[in-house]
Amino acid sequence: MTTVFSADTYLKRIGFTGTPEPTVETLRQIQKKHLLAIPFDNSLNADAERGFEVLADADIDSDAVFAEIVEGGRGGVCYELNGLMRRLLRDLGFDVRILGAAVIQVNGSFGPDLEHIFAGVHLDGEVWLVDVGLAGPSFLEPLRVTEEVQTQYGVDYRMVPADDGYRVVQRRPRGGGWSPLYKFLLQDRDLTEWKDLVPKLADFPVELVLVGTRIHSRAFDNGQMVLIGKRYVRVEDGHEEVRVLADPKRYREVVGTILAPGTADA
Repeated sequence: MTTVFSADTYLKRIGFTGTPEPTVETLRQIQKKHLLAIPFDNSLNADAERGFEVLADADIDSDAVFAEIVEGGRGGVCYELNGLMRRLLRDLGFDVRILGAAVIQVNGSFGPDLEHIFAGVHLDGEVWLVDVGLAGPSFLEPLRVTEEVQTQYGVDYRMVPADDGYRVVQRRPRGGGWSPLYKFLLQDRDLTEWKDLVPKLADFPVELVLVGTRIHSRAFDNGQMVLIGKRYVRVEDGHEEVRVLADPKRYREVVGTILAPGTADA
């Protein structure tokens, strides 16, 4: 029997209760509860040989991915997690648009345009960024598109205008400085753009992006755990701690904690 996407099952899986009206409060709850319940996990996609070919998968089969992630219990990557979120929000009556972004890389430059896919929700005359699939410390609740500073669980966020109409999303933990997450255009995208993107990236230096690196992350009530390779970032009440997990046993423990539901004591 083929599994069919179900908004009710999805909401139950992430622990949402009540009536999911298309409001800002519902949007906040759904994004955070998703991040609490379903981890980012690129184990199935951390293949350096595929390179940017993974981007061509942005147009997911939502029924199949729903069966594997929501019902099957595995984590996922940006186009899977945000693809499911996009389908859920549309089924609940939200006005959802597709957005793309270039993510900051390990060398401080931005990756290729449309490297990341997420959502812009138009609600009550404003636009909210909804993102449950970023491979790194990120906002746990939707961000309103504005130049004002927005604070979530001790971490500040802002959007800084850049060249050519881009906006750069930046974050600042307690006691730290501003650092970019990604830059994006507030421009509705079509999934066919990702299919056409891969040939255009042939000359982009793949070694500058996190292709082939194992990444796992999960939110907890007031923070987030992120493991990129052996680099472990834990954010709690805005305080950010970074460690390198050189001990294989400790590394396995943290991976297990992130991928296992209902724990936040790594």
